[in-house]
Amino acid sequence: MNASDSSFRALILDFYHGFGRHELAWRQDLSPYSVLVSEVMLQQTQVSRVQAKYTEWMCEFTDFEELVASSVADVIGVWQGLGYNRRALRLREAAQMVVGEFGGELPRDPALLVKLPGIGPNTAGSIAAFAYDEPVVFIETNIRRVFLHHFFSDLQPTSEAVSDLQLIPFIQRTLDREHPREWYWALMDYGSDLAKRVPNPNRRSRHYAVQSKYEGSARQLRGEVLRQLLVSAKALSDFEVVDERLPKILIDLVKEGFVVESGGTFSLAK
Repeated sequence: MNASDSSFRALILDFYHGFGRHELAWRQDLSPYSVLVSEVMLQQTQVSRVQAKYTEWMCEFTDFEELVASSVADVIGVWQGLGYNRRALRLREAAQMVVGEFGGELPRDPALLVKLPGIGPNTAGSIAAFAYDEPVVFIETNIRRVFLHHFFSDLQPTSEAVSDLQLIPFIQRTLDREHPREWYWALMDYGSDLAKRVPNPNRRSRHYAVQSKYEGSARQLRGEVLRQLLVSAKALSDFEVVDERLPKILIDLVKEGFVVESGGTFSLAK
């Protein structure tokens, strides 16, 4: 590691030791199940929104076996308010696969982790790093922000956007292979703080996208439909929404395994 990389690592670790988010519940419980739950919840969702839901989820479903024994209504009921409800269903399906195919033990190999529903390469890497302290390479929004800020700060607005493939060598080179878990926590915490202090470096990323508006979106309508079905089964005319997208939303929810339809009445799947 060159002097520049050493200074970079020292900067990140100094910040983490002084200002890191050491109190986060999923950093206290490092069981593979806890890590899986938190990493899925944190996909596209801010830490502040995940904290309360994580605690509620872990109280309701304490391990893989309890999650497998749950119903769709159970998991959607706890997940309500977190958004992207597909993640709850995929998390339950992942638990079923862990119990059914891996003997109740979450794999530590990212190549096996990506076989779980809802787990892509980067989430697989984060799970391996945080659950098993494996020195794997992965990237997420805060990590991306840090490396763009420190290693691509002179990039001009008219320059070609930076791909994650261009960032990977920097992540590999600076990785603390003896303490990868703590290193990635430090990177994420520094990146989160960086977002408050500088114009968003992620705008230089080829993968940068502005999140679509939630208010009035199909995603909001889906959430409202599921919320109403948590209370009781309903016919199409019983829903307390007037929206031409409702029939298609219901069809999609049936296809995705959230909802079942019988005799014109819709209810949450078992």
